[in-house]
Amino acid sequence: MTAVSSAVLMDGDAVERAVARMAEEIAQHVKGVEDLVLMGIQRRGVHLSDLIGRALAASGHGFVPTGTLDITFYRDDLMKIGPRPEVRETRVPPTGVDDRTVILVDDVLYTGRTVCAAMKDLTDLGRPSRILLCVLVDRGGRELPVQADVVGHSCEISPAQRIDVLVPEVDGDLGVVLSAGAPNEPVASRPPR
Repeated sequence: MTAVSSAVLMDGDAVERAVARMAEEIAQHVKGVEDLVLMGIQRRGVHLSDLIGRALAASGHGFVPTGTLDITFYRDDLMKIGPRPEVRETRVPPTGVDDRTVILVDDVLYTGRTVCAAMKDLTDLGRPSRILLCVLVDRGGRELPVQADVVGHSCEISPAQRIDVLVPEVDGDLGVVLSAGAPNEPVASRPPR
């Protein structure tokens, strides 16, 4: 990470421990995974969703179908991110989402706007019986009344700081980094964090 100043909040081992704990919390919330679906919010939420699914299976809870959500066209700042936003895949698992408990998975919870866009997208795909929110990092600073049901790590940081979750498939590493002085302005391919 090339920032003015940065600090590692969670290394790979800490993220793996948090994911294992989050998987157990999800299992406790739903009392069985038979009707559960994990939907990762593009981009890093998708990879975290896969990690959580593997942790649920490894701890004996069983296989949970996963899908992906691209919220690009549901964002309330679409006109600000430029003329050519990067659109990624939305994929609903074969089980669908109707009458299922859907766990929305994202990397960082900040303003709440990403989650609101994801819920709009999700309800256009079907009618879940219940939606829970699972995030690796809750950094505070909410603009909308959104709260995560399952959180890996909580911290209160300044709006002038940035949290970056690193996943091997995208970044070549697993961890969470706090960058000082990094802007929180939207980037065309990524919602603000």
